[in-house]
Amino acid sequence: MFVRRLLIERVDASGARQACPLHWIDNFAMRNFTNDAVFDDTLPIADGVLEAGLRVPLERLQPAMEDWFRRKGYLKPEERLEVREVASRAPEPAQPPVSI
Repeated sequence: MFVRRLLIERVDASGARQACPLHWIDNFAMRNFTNDAVFDDTLPIADGVLEAGLRVPLERLQPAMEDWFRRKGYLKPEERLEVREVASRAPEPAQPPVSI
């Protein structure tokens, strides 16, 4: 639906990464639905995956999500959140019409 695909991962003290559960991401998205319009163009898709529009600034999204996850008790003090954009899957090429 949106142009950008973001990975949302919890990183522990040893550097191990784990996709954040969908319900964490959804909880953040719903809270921000009415409180900060800049995050309205987001759509939680799956564990660790959030789609976003071009106007969503990653430099504001990451600290806002990390702060919310800490306040909810999702992140431990020694953990951090990483948000990164990944290449979206290229659309399938259109098939030429078949002549009969």
